[in-house]
Amino acid sequence: MFSRKSTAERTAAEAWDYLSSAMASAGESARDAGKITAGYAGAKATELAGKASQQADKAAKHSHKLADKATKESHRLAKRATKESHRLADRASKESHKFTKEGHKLAGKAGARVNAATDEAWARAHLAADALAGRKPGLPWGLILGASLIGVALGWAAAATARAAAERRAENEQLELAETAIVVTPTYDAPK
Repeated sequence: MFSRKSTAERTAAEAWDYLSSAMASAGESARDAGKITAGYAGAKATELAGKASQQADKAAKHSHKLADKATKESHRLAKRATKESHRLADRASKESHKFTKEGHKLAGKAGARVNAATDEAWARAHLAADALAGRKPGLPWGLILGASLIGVALGWAAAATARAAAERRAENEQLELAETAIVVTPTYDAPK
């Protein structure tokens, strides 16, 4: 008797240790995933900002060259350089916006993956804790109700089909009797 109790206590202690390590592992995984996501998003944002800066530098250099040329050639070329400068600046701004938006999307996707993994880990940990506590999982009432409704609908459809078939059969029998019926009319012979 004593050995059974110690075996049960050891089993419960091992299960508790396993649950504790699972919970700790889930927390560490979520924290590590968050750090990785933040690092990746930061690196991507820095990279995208660098690209946007390079585009802006290119636009600025190009704009200065055009401005120098415009002063030498004419006022007309100055207007043209200004227009080109604005176009390139708008393009650089659009590129910067596009890269920033892409960085946000990537960070959002990574965050969603981390959240899904964390939710899964917590759900499994709670199921393990319920199993250790001796609680059985609940009945899937939604599935049972759905199957019942489908059964009722199929039964109703089968009954309606059977009823329609019986009505058609009765109509066919009446038509058949009407076609094969012999009408006999009595004749009265006058007495002779």
